[in-house]
Amino acid sequence: MPISSSQRHPLRRVSTLALWVLPIVLLVALIPLQRQRLATLQDRSATDQSLERQDQATAAALTLGQKMPTFGFDNLAADWFFLRFLQYFGDDEARAKTGYGLSPEFFKAIIPNDPYYRMFYLFLSGSTSNFAVQPEQSVAITAQGLERLTPTLPPDSFYIWRYRGVDELLYLGDGRAAQRSYQTAADWARQSPHPEAPYIAENSQRTADFLAQNPLSKQAQVNAWASVLGTAFDDATRQRAIDRINALGGSVFISETGEVSIRFPPDD
Repeated sequence: MPISSSQRHPLRRVSTLALWVLPIVLLVALIPLQRQRLATLQDRSATDQSLERQDQATAAALTLGQKMPTFGFDNLAADWFFLRFLQYFGDDEARAKTGYGLSPEFFKAIIPNDPYYRMFYLFLSGSTSNFAVQPEQSVAITAQGLERLTPTLPPDSFYIWRYRGVDELLYLGDGRAAQRSYQTAADWARQSPHPEAPYIAENSQRTADFLAQNPLSKQAQVNAWASVLGTAFDDATRQRAIDRINALGGSVFISETGEVSIRFPPDD
């Protein structure tokens, strides 16, 4: 049945009213969402400020720790600061916001108190050169520790020269300095009673010879990235090492049992 003129007017008024009311209803409905978003942003801002204050407090404690006397408990102090470092480094959420800039500061308190534990240097290189992007700090702190070491004290001290060589070659781009470090690693390994010394002596000498002929040697760089791959403690670093080896013309093969083999680039 056709709609009369008197019936059309109420429909028109309802349509017009809806056009005015609907945006207002939507606006009112959005208010709680906006409040929730604002609260989230405020919480996030408060969290960021809290993390910054936490880093400032940590930095102050590390500055004090680098200067305070240990009263003969050097190893205990080194271990305590290393545990604090592991807590700092392992806090992925905080590090995503404030970064890894304090990494070298931990090792300025660790290495002088116990320069003989090799794993300290491995974490120093990985955290400071790779994550904090401060390889010059890593090399300087490593050099400070090496002054107190000998080819036989500790027996695996030759590894520390290799860590330094990796930092110099891959992160500082200083092939000449890396050549000296790898050569020293080979020399120290030949004097060491450590069971892995013969293999490391041969490997380090090969890398030193590559760098002596060509400070930008792809073979040497692949060998260094292979070391990073073998000692990395996170998937991102392992993937970066694999990507760099591939970019240099090498190849990485991982067997079903997890064994890693490297094919070196055909030329230098």
